[in-house]
Amino acid sequence: MLKQQITARLELAFSLQGFAEPSVAQLKDASGVSLRTLYKYYPSKEAMIVGALAHRHQRYLDYLLLNVPTSPVDSVVHMFERLERWMEEFAPHGCLSISAIAAFPENLQITDAVHQHKQQVRELFAEQSGRADLATALFLLHEGVSSAWPVLGNTAVLSAQQTATQLLQVTK
Repeated sequence: MLKQQITARLELAFSLQGFAEPSVAQLKDASGVSLRTLYKYYPSKEAMIVGALAHRHQRYLDYLLLNVPTSPVDSVVHMFERLERWMEEFAPHGCLSISAIAAFPENLQITDAVHQHKQQVRELFAEQSGRADLATALFLLHEGVSSAWPVLGNTAVLSAQQTATQLLQVTK
């Protein structure tokens, strides 16, 4: 339980401050535990980032799938609606995973965590749409929204929803 609380607080700290800015001392303060306790669970700043990304990943998947409709088209549209709310509430500056890779491009643990997250989101689109052949296209729309959000906001979501709907209806 304590590790989950620390991880949730680390996720929030990285979300608010980015990855380059917070020092381990600041992360200790944000996590609300002693430095010894923090290092017990996360022996390096990079391990803290991986833990925070893993926590955010699960939160995001759970968030996307909340009250998902059964129709494949409605399900995909719903996922984009959830993405819009996620961006508004938790990621107004863009995707935290992509920011992590940008901050630590040589770190294999961070890169692997982001790759796993992105792959699972892609698989989720395949599952929810019932169209494994369109998983990559739907995933790219998702990633486009995440990247364009700081500039386009909900216009990116609306465009992605329209494109996804057309794609799913035309290529049946």
